[in-house]
Amino acid sequence: MIVIAITGATGITLAIEILNTLKEKKIQTELIISKTAEEVITLETNCNISEIKKLATYSYDDDQLSAPPASGSHKFKAMIIIPCSMKTLASIAHGYANNLITRAADVAIKEKRPLILSVRESPFSVIHLKNMIQLAKLGVIIAPPIPSYYIKPKNVDELTKQTAGRILDLLNIDNDIKRWGTI
Repeated sequence: MIVIAITGATGITLAIEILNTLKEKKIQTELIISKTAEEVITLETNCNISEIKKLATYSYDDDQLSAPPASGSHKFKAMIIIPCSMKTLASIAHGYANNLITRAADVAIKEKRPLILSVRESPFSVIHLKNMIQLAKLGVIIAPPIPSYYIKPKNVDELTKQTAGRILDLLNIDNDIKRWGTI
């Protein structure tokens, strides 16, 4: 079981690509979408919230603090927050678990489970970088969605697939992306 959280930063298509890949591979997922992400979904995609939720095995509201991912006794394998807003990053870095996304991230850290944050902001401020360093020192993987131009992408969809694939690589989930040296 992998927890996927979508926050209100730009880059929603990356989360959709990851959810699609995990569904194709029959890997169970738990999805949490923040309220702000719901707004961004309507701005960035042609999908509606219910379509995205159907890609997951289970989905929870961000204010549903009684949901399974909020507990350390719930055995999820890993958590990916994609895209991860700077607000979410700061909340996690400072232990402010005020919603299901930040509480599940807190659980991942305390239970020593892989936590991947695909942070979305540019440029990073010193505050952003300090928060990332603080979490990286705890073992959190900071994986901004930086494009792999060596694949010579023909369109944004190819970049999205490659970036999502590289994030799944961090969890040793096999996927069909272009690899350096095989292009």
